[in-house]
Amino acid sequence: MIYHGNRVKMKDGVSPEEARAALEMMQRSASEIPVVKSCVVGQDIGVDWDFGAVFVLEDLDAYWEYLTHPAHAAVERAGLPLMAKFESFDITDDLDPGFQAKVAELQRRHYETDPEVTAMVASLPVNLGSSALSGTDQA
Repeated sequence: MIYHGNRVKMKDGVSPEEARAALEMMQRSASEIPVVKSCVVGQDIGVDWDFGAVFVLEDLDAYWEYLTHPAHAAVERAGLPLMAKFESFDITDDLDPGFQAKVAELQRRHYETDPEVTAMVASLPVNLGSSALSGTDQA
């Protein structure tokens, strides 16, 4: 099982209505993407984060289907321009020592197939974690 998480800090000036619409879109995407077993989207209680989401996926094949689903692409296109800071992380019960490299490869392939999203991700002021482009992971 894979728990794919996202944490978001919105840019200054993003209205509560814009943020709410983006979160609602993210929540809807979970029901539109068949491989999502469950998800939670809402307020992130952590320091310096506004919102977070966790999507539960069965395995790496489901992870790939999630990444490439049109509903996920729509969320990326709508949400990324609103973000000042983004972190993606994955937690798994899979004990494969190569799991991290496999996730990185899926993320690389995802960006390779969608140059528009890649450009949006590259322009984020802060992008951390498993979805960070190579060379852009910031602390």
